[in-house]
Amino acid sequence: MQLYPAIDIKQGQCVRLKQGLFKDIEVYSNQPWEIAKKWEDCGATFIHVVDLDGALEGYSVNADVIAKIAANVSCPIQLGGGIRSTQAIDAALNLGIHRVIIGTKAVDNPEFIKDIVARYGSEHVVVGVDAKDGFVAIEGWEKLSNQKATDLCMLMKSYGVENIVYTDISKDGMLMGPNVEATKELTDITGMNIIASGGVSGMQDLENLYNSNIRGAIIGKALYEKRVDLRRAIELFEKGVK
Repeated sequence: MQLYPAIDIKQGQCVRLKQGLFKDIEVYSNQPWEIAKKWEDCGATFIHVVDLDGALEGYSVNADVIAKIAANVSCPIQLGGGIRSTQAIDAALNLGIHRVIIGTKAVDNPEFIKDIVARYGSEHVVVGVDAKDGFVAIEGWEKLSNQKATDLCMLMKSYGVENIVYTDISKDGMLMGPNVEATKELTDITGMNIIASGGVSGMQDLENLYNSNIRGAIIGKALYEKRVDLRRAIELFEKGVK
């Protein structure tokens, strides 16, 4: 199971939100690139970065900070938040990002995903499916669509998408445990690499995901609150060393 330590950026700072609410914010560092290096030094082989300002504005807001993160680590980075055009994808890749996460655009214009998978390759494109009660949320989680998460994932699969970041908004930043059942169901139904995001509170949650054959897990607040030892988690769940 691939582990992804998370770095959420707002106004150039490393922060965490609760349930995606921008009014409920906690700042952990004003130098996110140093946090990225810290996670890599702990053995991280992939880093998950979100431009929270970009998610709201619809375009990259923290490009300078993201460039510093990319320059500070050698492991690949996946980036989400406001990436809704080929120009934005080109800009992200030029910053040194390995793959981009497309969220809102996948709902608003699914054909766009088909085009960019053909243009950039599936290894550089991830679709972010953020859901609440099984329905997809868009525009920085501010709006709820009428599309089911499973339906969107199957459509994306038909376009060649292999990796999905699945976030249960009700769990995100709450340290209440991820929605293992829904994530496993998505994995079983689609056969895709579903990456669980939101709610990981400790090592037991990672073990539950691992035992359910989930392909990936994003760890956010639990790392910052020292509820997960990243080095040990990588040994157990990424390398499978018991």
